[in-house]
This record gives sequence, structure tokens and C-alpha cells, in this order.
Amino acid sequence: MHDNGRMDSGDDALIREFGLLLSAASRLERIAGRAFERRVGISHVMFEVLLRLDEGCVSMSHMAKDMILTSGGMTRLIDRMERAGLLTRHTSETDRRVQKASLTAKGRETLTLARAVHTETLREFFAAPLTPTDRATLQALLERLESRGRQELPSLG
Repeated sequence: MHDNGRMDSGDDALIREFGLLLSAASRLERIAGRAFERRVGISHVMFEVLLRLDEGCVSMSHMAKDMILTSGGMTRLIDRMERAGLLTRHTSETDRRVQKASLTAKGRETLTLARAVHTETLREFFAAPLTPTDRATLQALLERLESRGRQELPSLG
């Protein structure tokens, strides 16, 4: 920073680069969310819950932390998904304070469709504009940024 309080052009470029990263990620997430809503009838966050349940994460408190939701926000989301028939909720057999969720048959069908829609959307808007080399480089760079961020902030919860 200069004495007059203005940043130099390198600082401005750094700020623009970070803004571009956030803008691209936000736009891609909105495109994916729009595809989920239009073609599957679920939100992007519902897709994330379905994925986590399919991968074996059944504790609502763990999902809330992982997805950066409050416990109240997660409860409301799970309520909507349960009413839609996508999952069932139950109390842990070993700890009655722990609420768990499981996919229903409809939830599994919805997840299968959502995966196909998501893959198609990612191919068109994420993969198509990049070469395979671009994608490999991007992945390596994002992994480096993620690793550095985890050193400072190990959990998003």
C-alpha cells in the first residue's frame, strides 16, 4: 500500500483475481442449482444431503457442520426433505440425543436422476470450456489452496 492509502496495481490484481474465483464458483453453483430445481425438483443443498446420506453420513449434526448450516437450518431442511419423501429420520440406537436420517426409495431415485443432471451440467459449464490439462492444473491449484486453508481453518463448522 502506498502512503496515500491507495493499493498498488499488484494489490488490485490480487483482489480482482480472488473476486473472479468467487464469481466463477458462485455462477457455476447457481447454474447447477437451477438445473436441479428445473429438472429434478430439488435444491442444490438437498442434493448435497442426498449425496452425504448415500455416502454413509447419517448424523444430522455432522451434516450440518460439514455443510455450514445451523442446527435449526439443517432441521428445517430435513423436515422439507422428509415431507417430500426423500428420507426418513430416526433416533440413534446408541445415543438417543443423536438424530439420524436415511434415504428412502424415492430419495435414491431422486439422487440417481440428480447425479445424471449434475454430471451433464458440469460437463457443459465446467469441463467443456477447459482442456484436460487446464482441469488437471486447476485441480492441483485448488487442492493447494484447500490444504492451506485447512491449516488455518480445519473445520468449516
